Order: sequence, then structure tokens, then C-alpha cells
Amino acid sequence: MERHAFAMKVKDDMMNSYRQKLGEIWKDLTLFLDRNQVKNFSIWNTERLIFGYYEKEDDAELNAEEKAVRDVLIEKMAETFEWISEPGQDMRLMYHNYGFIRENKELIRHRVFMTRLKDGCEEEYKARHDGLIAQRGDTVDPGPDSNFTIWSAGGYIFGYDEIDTTMEVDETPEARETTVAWETRQLEIMDWITDDVDWMTGEWHPASRRLAWHN
Repeated sequence: MERHAFAMKVKDDMMNSYRQKLGEIWKDLTLFLDRNQVKNFSIWNTERLIFGYYEKEDDAELNAEEKAVRDVLIEKMAETFEWISEPGQDMRLMYHNYGFIRENKELIRHRVFMTRLKDGCEEEYKARHDGLIAQRGDTVDPGPDSNFTIWSAGGYIFGYDEIDTTMEVDETPEARETTVAWETRQLEIMDWITDDVDWMTGEWHPASRRLAWHN
């Protein structure tokens, strides 16, 4: 299974129009997704940022007719946003921890986060997360997280995580200390857009919200 992501920024005063036009094309969009076996498609929003995530079978390519359909759907919304990622191309994958994939999504919650990297810090961010992958080695994370991916484009970071609520446990004091140490270090190289570490910094940021989902 391939995982893909894209990002946009809604133009000034166009969020209402973006949501409206998404509703107008939704039936045709979901038919397009079904025809091309695109799964777990979701669109997330924080402030003016849009983050999209979806999955498809390995090496499944659109034919010319379906590419034309895709382009028409995008064009119907094009006046409302500007691309952050390159159209038709994935953002840079900065981190992955796929774990055991939950086919049943009824008992998961999502964590989707967005940050902005400080100037010149993209490679440091990648190196720190490569270190986490190296520590994990070939061990498959049993959960509760799965499909955990972090992407980068245009100086932004977008994270996607599916969390099995039946496996969640309260964080121990030792684990909390580790979390605080990691997040404090991350604040050296990025600024939060979503509210994920407001509990630690005392600042206020908006939460991410899911605008749309199709399985």
C-alpha cells in the first residue's frame, strides 16, 4: 500500500468558498476515488492550511481519462487555494512508523498536526527523525499508533497518525519527561501551528479539524 499526501493554503477570505466548492464536487470526487481504488482519503484544516492524505495500491497509476477527471475536479476549486506541495507529486516524507495497520477505522482517533520549520532547519528535522527510525530498527510498533507519517513541503511540516483507542494508556511520569525533552528540543527548529504542545508551553493554537473523509 502506498501513502500519499498533499498540502494547500486557502486564499484570504476564501475558506467559506473552499468548503462550499468541496461540497459541490464531493459526489464526483468520491466516485473518482472509488473507481481508482483510493482509500482512507481525508482532508484536514488548520487556519488557512489544508492537508490531504490518502492510500492506494502499490504502483496503481491513473490512465489518461482519469487524469483528465482529476484535473477538472481540481480546476473547479482552483480559485480558492494556492498549492504548497507540487501538484501531482508527494511531499517529502520526513518520518514513518506504519505499525500494524487497522483496517477497521471505527475505534481509532486521529492526530494530525502542522508546524512551520525555522529557516534552514529541514535537514536537521529529517536527521532527528531518521535517528528514531534507526533506533526502532526492524521492530514493528504494535500500537496504539499506526500509519504514522510526517511530510514536509514549502517550509511546513504535516503529521498524520491513526491511534487505536482500545490500546491507549495514560502516560507514565517517565514517558512524560521523555516527551517534554523531545518537544523542547523540537522547539529549537520549528514553530507550532496546531495545539499539540500547548499543554507544555502554555501558548494557544487552534486544533486541526477534519473537513472530509471517504474510505
